[in-house]
Amino acid sequence: MKVLVTGSNGQLGYDVIKRLEKSEIRYLGTYRDTLDITNEEDVKRVIRDYSPNVVIHCAAYTAVDKAEDERELCHAVNVLGTRYIAEVCNEIDAKMIYISTDYVFDGEGDKPFEVTDEPNPINYYGQTKYEGELEVQRLLDKYFIVRISWVFGSNGNNFVKTMLRLGKERDEISVVADQVGSPTYTYDLAKLLVKMMETDKYGIYHATNEGYCTWYEFACEIFKQAEMDVKVNPINTEDYPTKANRPLNSKMSKNKMVEFDFKQLPHYKSSIGQYVMMRKNQVENSKCECNFKLDRAGE
Repeated sequence: MKVLVTGSNGQLGYDVIKRLEKSEIRYLGTYRDTLDITNEEDVKRVIRDYSPNVVIHCAAYTAVDKAEDERELCHAVNVLGTRYIAEVCNEIDAKMIYISTDYVFDGEGDKPFEVTDEPNPINYYGQTKYEGELEVQRLLDKYFIVRISWVFGSNGNNFVKTMLRLGKERDEISVVADQVGSPTYTYDLAKLLVKMMETDKYGIYHATNEGYCTWYEFACEIFKQAEMDVKVNPINTEDYPTKANRPLNSKMSKNKMVEFDFKQLPHYKSSIGQYVMMRKNQVENSKCECNFKLDRAGE
C-alpha cells in the first residue's frame, strides 16, 4: 500500500506520517513548498506520478478569523484544492480521507450532532470545509470524511501549548466557558486514520477524544495535569469577541464509529496527560543536550 499525505508538516499530518512510519507503510508527505493544492496541474501531476492507494488530505486553511477577510484564499485551499485532489483520486481509483470540522454545524441546541444532521456553518471557514465535503461526496465513492474539533498535537500551535506558555507568564487568565465540545489529540487520531484507510467502511465520521468540556474546563485540566498553579476565570463568548462566529455547541456523536467497529479515541483528560508528559520530556531532553554541549565545550 502507498499513501500520500497532504499537509504533512501540520499538526495532524506530522502525526499521520509518524504513524505510517511505525506501521511500515510506504508514503509520500507533501506540504505547501512541495505541492500547491490550489494549482490543479500540480496536484494532478504529483498524485498521478506517485499513484497512491490512499490520499489523506490534512492540508487546509485553518485561520478561522482571518478567513472572514481572506475568503478567496480560504476557498481556493479548502474547496478548490479538495476538488482537485478528489478528481485525481477518482481517476486513479484511490481512497480519500478528508479532514473536516465541527464548524460545519451551527452549534444550536445542546445535543451532540449526528453525522446525518444537516450542516449549517456560521463562519466562512466552516462554510468552505462543508463545501469541501460536498466536493468529495460528489466525485468519489471511496471516501472517509472525518470531522474533528479543538485539535492539539506535538507539532504546530494549539490551545494546549498556548495555555502552558501563558501558565508560565501569568498567575491568572480568562477563558470562554459557554462553548462546549471535545478536544482531539492528533496522536490518537492518526492511529484511527491509518486503521480506517485499510477498510472499506466509507462515509462520514465524527472522531474526537471521548468526553465533553468547555474551553474553560479544558484549560483547567491542562493546568491540573501540568501541576501549574494558575487561576482560570470563566467568561462568556460575548466577553471575548472574535471576527468569526463560533458555535456554542460543538458536541459530536461518535455513534457511527461504534456502529462500524472502530476503536474510540481515549478520554481527552488522559490524552492531555500524555501530551503534557511528552512536552515535559522534550524540555528535559533539550536541557540534557544543552548541558552535554556545554560540558564538551569545556574539555
